[in-house]
Amino acid sequence: METENHTRVAEFLLLGLSEDPDLQPILFGLFLSMYLVTMLGNLLIILAVSCDSHLHTPMYFFLSNLSFTDICFISTTIPKMIIDIQTQHKTISYKGCLTQICFVLGFGGLENFLLGMMAYDRYVAICNPLRYTVIMNPHLCLVLIVLSLSVNIVDALLHSLMVLRLSFCTDLTIPHFFCDLSQVIKLACSDTFINNIVLYMVAGMLGAVSLIGIIFSYVKIFSSILRMPSTRAKYKAFSTCGSHLSVVSLFYGTSFGVYAGSEFTGSSSSSAVASLMYTVVPPLMNPFLYSLRNRDVKEALKKLTRPPPFLRLSLVL
Repeated sequence: METENHTRVAEFLLLGLSEDPDLQPILFGLFLSMYLVTMLGNLLIILAVSCDSHLHTPMYFFLSNLSFTDICFISTTIPKMIIDIQTQHKTISYKGCLTQICFVLGFGGLENFLLGMMAYDRYVAICNPLRYTVIMNPHLCLVLIVLSLSVNIVDALLHSLMVLRLSFCTDLTIPHFFCDLSQVIKLACSDTFINNIVLYMVAGMLGAVSLIGIIFSYVKIFSSILRMPSTRAKYKAFSTCGSHLSVVSLFYGTSFGVYAGSEFTGSSSSSAVASLMYTVVPPLMNPFLYSLRNRDVKEALKKLTRPPPFLRLSLVL
């Protein structure tokens, strides 16, 4: 098979979700709408947390960081996809592909860590309420964010730099709407054993750390809730975890369940749909899950969208 060195690779071809010309206007409208709704929803969450002093707590500090991460995460893939559909120019440069891989891995990993931090925050709040403010102090919250950001930057750079050692075949077609690392590795003609080992080991290790932390936290939380004598106290404790549990189920359910299913089928189109599910759906749904299931966030959003007093007075007059 004819090969070419990676230094001569000019660009990759992204097939997207469908090559059917009749579907392109529908896909353009659908994903543009999804992107705008995602941006608006997450920006409202950030503004609500920033403007309402009642939400200046560790729980909502992590929530605002999750919303910011969701904005960045979806912005690494969907705008490029929308432009490709509109212009029918579905290529991406070699450097652009590496940059996209780096940002997708970085922000996807950061979201994974944030969900773990939010689970730990709920664990401390329910199982150690008297020591909550002492344990979850601003310094610890900031350290957790910086530490997780640093780990994911190193992880993303490691995988991106390891792609540089690969040589690619003449077929540079990626059956995705973005540069998925596993698909890029499959296009290589050189030995990819080390790349695959590092990819699955590091991804598994980082994912397992957060997932084990979430499971441990909720085992302790449910054990503590079941020991509560009051039904009202149990309901209140469960309600504070409901939004986070929904987000966790959505994120890990889409990324593990759907992606694993596509791997078993071996279909490139199934793999693209799976990538869509865990890169687009969680950022889109997270604001709705928190705004619909969280009374504090709903109240903050009402205050944020309420007209100022002078405008309300002028409307009355």
